[in-house]
Formats: sequence, C-alpha cells, structure tokens
Amino acid sequence: MEKILQPIRGMSDILANDIPIWSRVEKVCKEIFKQYGYQEIRIPIVEKADLYERSIGQSTDIIEKEMYIFKDRNGDSLALRPEATAGVIRAGLSNGIFHNTQQKLWCSGPMFRHERPQKGRYRQFNQVSVEAVGFPSAEIDAELIAISSRLWKKLKLESPFLEINSLGSFEDRKLYRKDLLSFLSAHKNIMDDETLSRLAKNPLRILDSKNPEIIDIIKNAPRLIDYLGETSKNHFQKLKDLLDQINIKYSLNVNLVRGLDYYSKTVFEWKTNKLGSQDAICSGGRYDDLVEQLGGSATPAVGWALGIERVVNLIKEESIDVREDYPDIYLAMVGDRAQNYGFILSELLREKIPTLRLSVDYLFGSLKSQLRRADKSFSRIALIIGDNEIDQGVISVKMLREKTEQFELTEDRLVSWLKSEALFFKK
Repeated sequence: MEKILQPIRGMSDILANDIPIWSRVEKVCKEIFKQYGYQEIRIPIVEKADLYERSIGQSTDIIEKEMYIFKDRNGDSLALRPEATAGVIRAGLSNGIFHNTQQKLWCSGPMFRHERPQKGRYRQFNQVSVEAVGFPSAEIDAELIAISSRLWKKLKLESPFLEINSLGSFEDRKLYRKDLLSFLSAHKNIMDDETLSRLAKNPLRILDSKNPEIIDIIKNAPRLIDYLGETSKNHFQKLKDLLDQINIKYSLNVNLVRGLDYYSKTVFEWKTNKLGSQDAICSGGRYDDLVEQLGGSATPAVGWALGIERVVNLIKEESIDVREDYPDIYLAMVGDRAQNYGFILSELLREKIPTLRLSVDYLFGSLKSQLRRADKSFSRIALIIGDNEIDQGVISVKMLREKTEQFELTEDRLVSWLKSEALFFKK
C-alpha cells in the first residue's frame, strides 16, 4: 500500500468545517474596506528577492533566516513573498499609480516564512494587508486603526487590545541608537548569540527580545520616545488625541519596534490574551521612506497586516457563532421514491428561493443518521421525506434550533412558508 502523502511542515490544509469562519473574516474585511473607500489590488506571490532585501532590511530575521529564496532557470534570485507591503509598493511604482495622487489599497493571500511551526505561526500563512500611500497626516494613521477596531466589533471579538509607539524619524533614531548601543554594550556578558548579533546589526531589535534576562535589562534602557524630534512628537500626540476622540483605548508600549526595518513614526499592534505567545493579530505602522527606497519619489505611507489564521483561532477561542454561512435547510430522504422526489424538490426550492442555502443528504441511510448529520451541519431546518410523506403528498418540517413540534406542508405551502422565512436566508 502506498504511503499517504502529508503536507509540508508548517503548511496546513483549511478544511470545510473552518471555511465558514474564514469566509466570515474575509467578508467583513471587504465590507469595511469598501465602507472606507479602499480598493483591492492583487500582487504576485513570487518577486525578485532584491525587493525584500531592499525594503525589509538585511539584518532582520525574515531576510537572514526565514525567506524562501530560489534561483529560476535564468539564474534570477526569486523569493516567495514573506509579506505584502513591499509588493504593493513595487506594484504601485511599476504601474505608475502613485504619481501625483494618493492611493488607498488592500490585498490578501498567502505569505511564506521558514519559521519554527507552532500554533499561530506557520510557514505558509494568510494575511489581509491595508496600505494608504501619499498621506502624511496622523489622521490616516488613526483611520487605519479605526478600520481594525471596527473589524473586531463586526466580528464580535472582545479580547483585542491596542498598543502603540512612535519610532520617530531616521534622525531621531540615529541619536537614540548611539545611546542605546552604549547602554546595551555594558551587558554583553549575559547576551546570547542572537542578541549579540542584533547588537552588532540593529540594536533596536533587542527591544523586541523574548529572552527573560534581556527583558529585565531593557526595562532600564533609554526610551526611544524620549528622543523624538518636534515633528515626530507632534504627529504622535495628534494620533493619540484622535484615538481619544473616537474612544479607541490604547496603551503606550515604548519597546514596540516591529520586525521590519522600513517602519518610522507610528507603529501599533492589536494583541489578545487568548492565543498564548503568538498574541499579535494585527500589526502595522508608518513607512514614509519605503517608496523612495524602492526607486520612487519621497512619499509618505502607512499600513497594517492582519493574520487570518490567528483571527480565525481567536473566533474559535471566544466561541463566536458564525453560522450565517452554514446551510439554512438540510434535506433528509428515506427510500427510493423519496430520493427521486427529493432531488427534484431541491432544485425547485433553489429556483423559487435563490437566496436559500440547501444541503441535500446524498449519503442516505437511516433517518436517525441523516438527522445527526443535519445537526452537525448547523442547519436551522430539516426537511424530511419518506414513504409516508410521498403517499400523503407532504414534506415534514423539523426545526433543529427551536423546541417546536414537527409539522407537515404540501409542496406549494412549503415554498410559501419558506419565502415568509426569507429574512433568515442571507443574500
């Protein structure tokens, strides 16, 4: 017997039971993006590796350890995209859509990083990314945070909480880096190899360390927020004022630096206490220098990315009902005559009520086993057809989510009754 093939480690199948949750997340995202005037863009999964090396930063974990890089038959160095922002900016520059105009864009799809797989961290993972290009003001930062806040409300998530910080400008960080390097160098003797590497290449990344000993050290480290210039300080204060005015709660995390080198000024993360160590579900910030880094004119920009797998896991953890994407009706049939009539009836109902979601049990078997499957499908109503129903010219109706008596209707009356219930059948 041939060995059953398994998926690549860290790359998971998304099965039918989870699809309603995924569909709900994607549907809500699209609705809210449309509400705010953001347009969809679709970018390649494969890009030149140089794109990410120039944008994300050579000293980041993504470039050094995690990116999937390969050479094609022409000898070009290509990469599976590890994130979307660089690709969106490349697409905007390649197609000239950033010239003398502003763009509000969003995209979604799979990303790839060769990380150590664990719950909430995968080698192929899916993100929704939102980018606002050409907007310098704190108002657009606040709008992007408001979009994400509205997402949680629409999805009925209660646990997400917001942390914000400012990384200031390049000049602000240059002054801060000098003092931070001096402070951290005094503690080299207790640093592990990874921390020493960060110290040499990008000391700010040490602020994001998960090592308990390093966390204790950085409690007393200089704070970047104390090095902000007047422009960065005013921008950050304006953002905080705007969030206060629209009642979005936040906390200041002075060690929040994000893992990508292109960030400047505003950075933020939405976190939850329900998912263990992989607690960030949506992260973003401003990247005012990235367009110029990739060959364009100096253009301010800001964006965020949401991890779909983590949001789906959070919906499960918070036991949120997303049954609107499950069938409305489950059709159970017992006996040859019932099976033949049931097929015809199912097509008639779909024709008469186009918004109806109807699942037909073609496994057949006993009525008990079919009703068990009906319950597992989360359908609201079971229609039952057997020899008795065929002889009497009726269909039995059983409400699966309400404690009511089973009743019988003729075909015409069933159609009329279902039409009267149509408010429950989502368009």
